[in-house]
Amino acid sequence: MEKIILTGDRPTGRLHLGHYVGSLKRRVELQNSGEYDKIFIMIADAQALTDNADNPEKVRQNIVEVALDYLSVGLDPAKSTLFIQSMVPELTELTFYYANLVTVSRLQRNPTVKSEIQMRNFETSIPVGFFTYPISQAADITAFKATTVPVGEDQMPMLEQCQEIVRKFNSVYDEALVEPKILLPENDACLRLPGTDGKAKMSKSLGNAIYLADDEKELKNKVMSMYTDPDHIRVEDPGKVEGNAVFTYLDAFSKPEDFEEFLPDYKNLDELKDHYKRGGLGDVKVKKFLIKILEKELAPIRARRKQWEQNIQGVYEILKKGSEVAEAVAAQTLADVKAAMKINYFDDGALIREQMEKYGNK
Repeated sequence: MEKIILTGDRPTGRLHLGHYVGSLKRRVELQNSGEYDKIFIMIADAQALTDNADNPEKVRQNIVEVALDYLSVGLDPAKSTLFIQSMVPELTELTFYYANLVTVSRLQRNPTVKSEIQMRNFETSIPVGFFTYPISQAADITAFKATTVPVGEDQMPMLEQCQEIVRKFNSVYDEALVEPKILLPENDACLRLPGTDGKAKMSKSLGNAIYLADDEKELKNKVMSMYTDPDHIRVEDPGKVEGNAVFTYLDAFSKPEDFEEFLPDYKNLDELKDHYKRGGLGDVKVKKFLIKILEKELAPIRARRKQWEQNIQGVYEILKKGSEVAEAVAAQTLADVKAAMKINYFDDGALIREQMEKYGNK
């Protein structure tokens, strides 16, 4: 069996560090590993419209922003198929068929759906498209017969529901679908990077994100205003590293060589944490260290983005070509699904002959 990856993002704004450590960086590593036969990266505009139906321009404008972020982090169209979800209509048809295999109560129990509904204040008026998001995501994954889906921890319930749909389909009809496996970040701190305000999730809508496209000044300002330990008022006060966003970011991004380069007073992050916990280490010094680490990571990404910004026509050509490739693959899966469900009427010669014999046709 081929090893295939499917992953993607909603085009509701530029991508941020949470996307980067949770998925983007790993995608590039997997792309360059040579371990996978095919990699599909989707800009999920149709899913973005489920809660932005009254603002399609927002989605339309952010298609290219997400594509620029993809190319800037190192996703290579020669190795990965970058495509736009709505340009693959087979995904909508698969969603329709899968909807018959999922109950309303099961969708209501999905933790990701519940938290997203609460965050968007949809409790009393949930758009049907948004409510059935897990079914749509299952269509996206199975359309490309993905064996692996690299995502953040918050997406685990969605993948589990996709697995349920695959099992149900294969048991009711035929073994036409591939059950995917989730691939989580290896670094625990990357499972869900907190926002700069210390809230559990970095989010465009919460305004607590550091974007991949932020310039050096924006990066510095955001880090210097980051949430730390509210009880660490004076330098000599003992500080807490648990729940301290600055140290969570250091867990996610710092490497041993960073200390040698930027903060030689300490051998590693454990020494820095110990000093902070016993007191005598100020937040400003730690934040300045984090700024240097993040700037080292983001500077080449920012430079590649500026290069691609000078070739927007080329970006759209990449997406168009990728969408054509994706549609061809999804069309074959849809054909397999319809054959398994026995609704491929015009391709089923045995059915036609059976009906002909039934009615005495020669």
